[in-house]
Amino acid sequence: MTRLVAGANAPDIILPAVDGSTFKMADYLGKRVILTFFRFSSCPFCNIRINRLVKRWNEFSTDTVMVGVFDAKIGELTKRMKKHNAPFTIVADESYEHFERNSVAKSLGRFLIGALRSPLTFMQATLKGYFPLTLSIGKLSIIPVDILIDEQGKVVRAHYCKDTVDHIPIDELIAFSKGQ
Repeated sequence: MTRLVAGANAPDIILPAVDGSTFKMADYLGKRVILTFFRFSSCPFCNIRINRLVKRWNEFSTDTVMVGVFDAKIGELTKRMKKHNAPFTIVADESYEHFERNSVAKSLGRFLIGALRSPLTFMQATLKGYFPLTLSIGKLSIIPVDILIDEQGKVVRAHYCKDTVDHIPIDELIAFSKGQ
């Protein structure tokens, strides 16, 4: 598959959410959507990112739609995400289908660069109790993707992260949520 680019249609995603609902991207036409392909449910970098988003959620536009997609089984993901009490949608791609369809990369080298580049982030995550509970190279090597989608269902920006901690800055996500 090819990477998403600005102007492309939003990914057609239908996945189970940790709140028991089913997320359908098509239901959010007319709204701005922030979509992130995270890694696995116990990923320290993913969990600290969600923690930081939750802490700043009050700065986002009140009608912001944010969706975090994880390579995980729904039961395990639901258990892991309880501690966040996230005010946005978190879904499980149990078959890894949507990761593949949207060209989410795997790279052990880029995973290692992210780990070495951000020891402070890893330490903060560890102190909050976010431990990587997998030794699967397949899961460890997933590199996140942040996608901004406009009201017409078109990709505004697809940020294929350089490593495991390279996301669109939260300030930019907030600005996007407000139409800036």
